Amino acid sequence: MENVKLLIIDDEPDMRQMLSLYLHREGYECVEAENGIEALKVLDYYTPSLILVDVMMPFLDGFTLVNKIRQSHTCPIIFLTARGDEWDRIHGLKLGADDYIVKPFSLGELSARIEAVLRRTRGTKLRTDSKETFGILSFDQLGRKVYVQEEEVSLTLKEYELLLFLCQHPGHVFSREHLLEKVWGIDYLGSERTVDTHIKTLRLKLGEAASIVKTVWGVGYKAEV
Repeated sequence: MENVKLLIIDDEPDMRQMLSLYLHREGYECVEAENGIEALKVLDYYTPSLILVDVMMPFLDGFTLVNKIRQSHTCPIIFLTARGDEWDRIHGLKLGADDYIVKPFSLGELSARIEAVLRRTRGTKLRTDSKETFGILSFDQLGRKVYVQEEEVSLTLKEYELLLFLCQHPGHVFSREHLLEKVWGIDYLGSERTVDTHIKTLRLKLGEAASIVKTVWGVGYKAEV
């Protein structure tokens, strides 16, 4: 493991210790924070490769914390939480999280999810031409930015990659399984609901361009002007 730094944010000491010990054995460098206020102080001097954050914490809940982190940090974030209903998952991903893992989970699954997120965020190769347009959407691929009518839309890395992939194959209908393989990778352990959740948050964020991402009932999704 090449100098991969993790910031573990959880108000339960036993959980932090368990995660830190296990992930250290897996080759990660780990720093802990017991709440959101302490985490923000840590981020003043520590630059993690990935952040693991609980949702239900005192002082600053995980959602509020991630919203603050995303104002100045772009590193991958994974929520670890007992709150597993759909609204929480959508809200967490919309705030900028790259994955959302519901407790209880196995440490092996956590390690695989971390590896998958790091592989995607570090190793994703996008086309090198900087500008590409699709209807009222425009992509700055070097900056990984999306604009609707020249107004930037804030997307997570996975939302960006999913939207770009669909728009680069206009009219082509992709199943959820196919999208998981092409965008998340063949070794991704999440369910096909991950695609549905990302599509839903994409449409919320795209506003007047939301209709570009179309549902083909019983099959999957496509991009079409």
